[in-house]
Amino acid sequence: MDRKIEKKRWNWLSILIGIIVIGGLAFLGTSIYKGAGTSRLNVKTERLLLDTIHHGVFQEFIPISGVIQPIKTVFIDAVEGGKIEERLIEDGSTVQKGQPILRLSNPDLQLSYLNQEAQIVSQINQIRNLSVMMEQQSLNLKEQALDVEFQIDLLSKRVRRNTDLYKDKVIAQVEYEDTQDEYEHLLRRRKLLSATVKKDSISQQLQREQMDASLDLMQRNLKIAKLNLENLTVRAPIGGQLSGLNKELGELISSGENIAQIDDLSNYKVYADIDEYYVARISPGQRGTFTLAGKAYDLEIKKIYPEVSNGTFKVDMVFTAAIPPSIKRGQTLSIKLALSNQVEAKLLAKGSFYQSTGGNWVYVVDAGTGKAYRQEIKLGRQNPSFYEVVQGLNEGDVVITSSYGDYEDKDELVLQ
Repeated sequence: MDRKIEKKRWNWLSILIGIIVIGGLAFLGTSIYKGAGTSRLNVKTERLLLDTIHHGVFQEFIPISGVIQPIKTVFIDAVEGGKIEERLIEDGSTVQKGQPILRLSNPDLQLSYLNQEAQIVSQINQIRNLSVMMEQQSLNLKEQALDVEFQIDLLSKRVRRNTDLYKDKVIAQVEYEDTQDEYEHLLRRRKLLSATVKKDSISQQLQREQMDASLDLMQRNLKIAKLNLENLTVRAPIGGQLSGLNKELGELISSGENIAQIDDLSNYKVYADIDEYYVARISPGQRGTFTLAGKAYDLEIKKIYPEVSNGTFKVDMVFTAAIPPSIKRGQTLSIKLALSNQVEAKLLAKGSFYQSTGGNWVYVVDAGTGKAYRQEIKLGRQNPSFYEVVQGLNEGDVVITSSYGDYEDKDELVLQ
């Protein structure tokens, strides 16, 4: 009789498969649980730029370019026009103050000076002749006054004698009265001559003052005319190096035309351009440094030009100490212009990450896990090399400073 064999529901293979499936589900569930809300991205480490947060000296500065120029430049313009008769010095030479550079000729100016000189000489002679005439008139008046005084003296004696004779009835009344009338006439004439002499003296004084003023004016005019004539010889207004003298013999120069320039090479300044963004932070006295031939030199802002052109404004900087011995006019310098004092701070190297995060967060590398985690931070001031870390990072933290453009704001980066 056949016996019914019951089928076994489990065997070792089934049990093993079940264990594997349950373990896989458990691992998957655990991974899903741990990774809930976290986005990751695998990143090749050779593509990354890293920097370690460290303490150091921080100073806010900006790089600017400057051009070496002489401390003083004077332009030479022709005061009087004329034709170049002689070049007394060559372009590029060193000149002393007052040294002749060009000699011009101007026949019209020379003839005008001679005519003016002749007119002044003629007027001087006229003044002298008038002065002689005035002196002669004054002498004549004084001579008349003396003559009247003499006649009065003689007639006064005659009047006294005639008075006595008239009392004694020796002479007629008519003779007595004629003598008396003549005496009174002389007294009136003396009074009139005295007033005339006084007025003549005042008039002569006024005329002399007017003639002296007129003569002084003419002499000053002649002096100016002579100075204009002397200006036909162009001289150096200061000592220095002459440049820009490209005029040739026989060339006509107009009044006011630029002839050349002289540079005072006893000292130099730096003419620099600064971005208008910093206009409110620039003031006289700010310091800058540059390196030449391995040695650092200090500069100081002396003058700020208010005009803004093409997004920049200009400043003059002067050397505060030694001047480089090999420096040349027109040489370009790369200058670090300080905007703050030196302070101790936590420093983070500048990098392309800033364009993606605005300095609000970074990826910090955890060496133990081989991952980089997103970290909120706060940055302060900056210079061309570093950012000042205000909070969010500690000394020794390793930060990815290269571009974050491919990371799409992942929470974690798995470094491979």
